[in-house]
Amino acid sequence: MGGIGIWQLVIVAVIVVLLFGTKKLRNLGGDLGSAVKGFKSAIGEEKEQKNNAEKTSDTLADNSTTASENMSKTTESKTKDTDQA
Repeated sequence: MGGIGIWQLVIVAVIVVLLFGTKKLRNLGGDLGSAVKGFKSAIGEEKEQKNNAEKTSDTLADNSTTASENMSKTTESKTKDTDQA
């Protein structure tokens, strides 16, 4: 008592097939499969975009650090040139 047995599942499956027909169930299964596939690809694209954004921000941060280092070196060399003159 209490659980659903294999025979109850078979009876439910037969009733569903009789109500909807195999062609509709096959189309429904295909639609469900393509919906799941689309969902997975959307999740994958979102993760890829997030990774690309992180890489871009890291690259920009590295470039800005390099640019600021170059600016400070240029400023130091100009200061040395004016001090020597």
